[in-house]
Amino acid sequence: MKINKGVLFVLIGAACFGFTPVFAKLGFSYGYSLGQINIVQMVSSFILLWSFTLLKGSSFKGLSIKNIPQIMMTGCFIGLTSIFYYGSMQYLPASLSIILMFQFVWIGFLLEWIFSKVKPAPITIVSIIFILIGVFFASNILNGEIQGLPIKGFLFGILSAFTYAGFIYFSGKVAVQVDAWTRTSLMATGSAILVLIVFFKDIPSIFPLEGHLLLTGAGVSFFGSVLPPLFFAVGAPLVAGGIANILTSIELPIAILSASIILSEAITPLQWLGTAIILAAIALNELGTNFFKLRRHY
Repeated sequence: MKINKGVLFVLIGAACFGFTPVFAKLGFSYGYSLGQINIVQMVSSFILLWSFTLLKGSSFKGLSIKNIPQIMMTGCFIGLTSIFYYGSMQYLPASLSIILMFQFVWIGFLLEWIFSKVKPAPITIVSIIFILIGVFFASNILNGEIQGLPIKGFLFGILSAFTYAGFIYFSGKVAVQVDAWTRTSLMATGSAILVLIVFFKDIPSIFPLEGHLLLTGAGVSFFGSVLPPLFFAVGAPLVAGGIANILTSIELPIAILSASIILSEAITPLQWLGTAIILAAIALNELGTNFFKLRRHY
C-alpha cells in the first residue's frame, strides 16, 4: 500500500509541473510581461513555502552562515529556469519550449561527468542518443514547423534546460542534511531575490495587483513551486530512486497534452512519437542501469 501511495504522490507532483506552461501562456495572452509573471510567481512561492515550513514546524538544524548563502544560490537556478523557460514561450509554442527544457535529462549526465568525474555508463550514452532522436521528431522539424521561429526562443529554451539541470545537480550537493522544507524555502528566497533584481524596473507595474495577473502568478507558483515539492516530499521516500525518476518524466506528456487541449496547440503524430522515444530512453537508462547492477551483483 505504501508503495502504491508513493507512486501516486510522485505522479501527481510531476503532473503538476506539466500545467505551468498553461498559466505562463495565459499570462502572456493577457498582455503581462515576462518580468511581471516571474515576480508574482516567485514572491507567491516565497510566501507559500515559508508559510508551510513555519506552520509545519520544520527544523532549522544544520543551517550555518556558510550554507545558507549556498542554498539560496542554488535556488537562483530555479529563478533562472523560470526566466528562460517562460521567456522561450514568448516566442515558441509551449510544446516546443517544454521539449527544449526537458533536455535537462542528458545535460544532467554531462554535469555529473564534468564536475563529479562520473563517466556515463554505456547504457546512459545509448539513452542520450535516443533522447536526441526523440527531440528531432518532437520538434516537428521534418514538417518544417520550426522554420521562421525566432532563434531567441530556442536559445532561451536550451538555457532553461541547462539551469534546471544545474539546479538538480547542486541541490543534491548543498546542505543535504538540512530539513527539506527549510531548504526549499531558502531556495525560494534566493530565486525571489534574483527575479526581483533582474526585473527591478517591472516591480511598480504589478501594482495594483490585477485579478488576471494574480491568477497567472499563483497558478505557476502553485503548480510549479508548491504542490510538486509537497507531493515529492511525501511520495519520493516510498519509491526507489530509479523508479521515481521514471515517474517524474510524466511531466513531459502532461505538459504537451495540456498545451494541446487547453492552449489548442496542434501536436502531430511525429511529435507524439518523439515524446514517446524520449520517455522510453529515460526508462531505458534507469531500468537498464539497475539491470546491469543486479547482473554484476549475482
